[in-house]
Amino acid sequence: MSAVQARRPASPPALKITLPVDGMTCAACQATVQRALTRAPGVTNAAVNLMTNEATVHYDPASTDPARLVSAINDTGYVSRLPAADSPGAADDEAREQAQARDYAVLLTKSVVSVVLGALAMIASMPLMSGGHPSTSLGAGAAHTGDPFIAWAMRVLDPPIRRMLPWLYAIDPGILLFALLASTTFVMAWAGRHFYVGAWKSLRHGSANMNTLIAIGTGAAFAYSVAATVAPELFATSGARSDVYYEAVIIIIALVLLGNAMEARAKRNTTRALRQLARLQPSTARVRRDDQDIDIPIAHVRSGDLVIVRPGERIPVDGVIMAGGGAVDESMLTGESIPVEKTAGDRVIGATINTAGSLEIEATGLGASSMLARIVTLMKEAQGSQAPIQRLADRISAIFVPAVVTIAVATFALWMLVPAEPAVTSALTAAVAVLIIACPCAMGLAVPTAVMVASGRGASAGVLIKGGEPLERLADVDTVVFDKTGTLTEGRPIVVDTLFAGDRETILRLVATAERLSEHPLAKAIAAHAPAETGRYAIDNFRALAGRGVLATIDGHHVIVGTQTLVRESGIDTSALDATAATWTSQARTVVFAAIDGKAAAAFAIADTLRANSATVVQSLKRRGLRVVMLSGDRQATANVIARQAGVDEVIAEVLPDGKVEAIKSLQQGGHRVAMVGDGLNDAPALAQADIGIAMASGTDIAAEAASVTLMRSDLAGVEHAIVLAQKTMRTMQQNLFWALVYNVVGIPIAAGALYPAFGILLSPILASAAMAFSSVSVVSNSLRLRGASLS
Repeated sequence: MSAVQARRPASPPALKITLPVDGMTCAACQATVQRALTRAPGVTNAAVNLMTNEATVHYDPASTDPARLVSAINDTGYVSRLPAADSPGAADDEAREQAQARDYAVLLTKSVVSVVLGALAMIASMPLMSGGHPSTSLGAGAAHTGDPFIAWAMRVLDPPIRRMLPWLYAIDPGILLFALLASTTFVMAWAGRHFYVGAWKSLRHGSANMNTLIAIGTGAAFAYSVAATVAPELFATSGARSDVYYEAVIIIIALVLLGNAMEARAKRNTTRALRQLARLQPSTARVRRDDQDIDIPIAHVRSGDLVIVRPGERIPVDGVIMAGGGAVDESMLTGESIPVEKTAGDRVIGATINTAGSLEIEATGLGASSMLARIVTLMKEAQGSQAPIQRLADRISAIFVPAVVTIAVATFALWMLVPAEPAVTSALTAAVAVLIIACPCAMGLAVPTAVMVASGRGASAGVLIKGGEPLERLADVDTVVFDKTGTLTEGRPIVVDTLFAGDRETILRLVATAERLSEHPLAKAIAAHAPAETGRYAIDNFRALAGRGVLATIDGHHVIVGTQTLVRESGIDTSALDATAATWTSQARTVVFAAIDGKAAAAFAIADTLRANSATVVQSLKRRGLRVVMLSGDRQATANVIARQAGVDEVIAEVLPDGKVEAIKSLQQGGHRVAMVGDGLNDAPALAQADIGIAMASGTDIAAEAASVTLMRSDLAGVEHAIVLAQKTMRTMQQNLFWALVYNVVGIPIAAGALYPAFGILLSPILASAAMAFSSVSVVSNSLRLRGASLS
């Protein structure tokens, strides 16, 4: 290899970009864009989300760039653009929400106007349906074939309209026909224009989507009607009825638009949790500069600034309390309604509420690095990701529209062979109904709606799930492995028992004074156990012995605190404490001895205690049929004690990080689907190896990065909540896909006329369009039920 080759830089790592995609209306649209991106050079992975109208693309920057990715999308007939480089995320979200609101308002306006015009067209068509003119509407032809909607209209609506509007039946039918032609043309050109534009774009790029089906169906009905209006004699010479379909075209467009408007409104509801989170960030902060407190925009706050937060105000940035104290409401982050007491040295999270006391906070987390921004980003990524079950819908959607067009053509041809009168009318009715009823909107919304609502529901419960794939894997878990320290336990040692051989208060003050000078975790536990005012004693000298204890002279007293060996080596008899100490040791507690002025003074039992509800959560998981295992690097005896307290039957102890990975692999090789719950740096490899990693937010950033689920509150109940939410979400996805598929499997044959031979029923395009709209709305509504799902 040459020197030049040796110095050749390695290929840059894959990058990720999220691009907006306008114009997508159904699963076929989504599949078209995703197929184009996946085939583009340099793209390693692409996920297109119909709910958010975005495409998340992972690409090799050496082979392509964002501009080429935008071109790949635009070449499909849909519209994309590069995101603004200087636009903050919150502004993007606000602009997107405003755009969604405008789209919903436009769709609603168009649908309402179209519904009104459709109703008027139906009334104006009644004289034509009654057969008073050689040209009759769709209703007359359909009535001959047993269309239930037209039969109902003629039976129920025609008599009262005839009595209330007798003048309508006296109008020349030709005038009515041209009035219907004019109103239909207006609706198609104004309200339904995007259907035809979208269909033309798709046709130019060799693809098909929902717009294609609507455009072909309504276009065929309109063209047939125009021919029957301007040249009815052509039909008479061929023996066919010159029926018109104007009111059907208007009502079809109206119902599709109404369904789209309801979908748009439902989509906005699914992202409500994300929007609410993004709005929690205050727009200004009170900062102390040059000994003055000034209010500045949040974007101007710098790391290290001293931020002043008064009682009742929302904390604007992540930081550390430098002075003051109070109770902070962290419910937006953890879901816990009880405020948390905070004092100097404690960390606080931006967007939480200072309910009591004034705080002076040193800013540490700003902008994209803040906890709130990371949560919002995580939720966006989760909602933009795909669950594996989505691939089934994508494969079906890719071939669905061409298959439907083929079925519609076959339906028309078969009806032309049926000895029905009139054959052309029946054939056109059936073909248009097939095209309209088969729009695959419901299939495209089935999975992403469930993922979006579930991610919002999880966030409100303090559980962040990184997308659709983790949701699906979490739902299949049958084994939950808990780390011990910091997960099942609090992760910090505390004094759980004491024994004093003298005046308790005096001994505790002297011992705590010595321990306050040590950095050892056991020393901190003893210091925290003592009254706060121990600092009044004078310390003449202090010496720390690594791993053994401390020696100090305090207020004239010689104090030794440490291991039993250290105390005995000083010639001090500990027999008065030994029996109790032995009992504590058998309970896997760490014992610290103390001696004062050459005499044994006290013994302290220190242990890492269980979290408040660890045992309850373990029992609840076991009742759900899950296998529960504890994995720890601690001594076997200590691990066994904690396991008994928590109710865990299986314990794997004394393992290093690589041993934890091997333990997870062993369970997986046994056919188990494993969730690993941990919090520390040493847990990260096992979290990554497990089928699903669940990290405690109180743990390390590396553990959170390795995990697919993060519990934002220090409460193991979140593990059960995450699993229950995943299982309910999977059921919702399956229900959505089942009904979307069954709807088409049943609806298409009925629209084609499967019930006609036995029952004389032929479905009208009007009923088909209503059924199509209802199917999409029902899928979204079913997903929205997850917002109120119980997670316990």
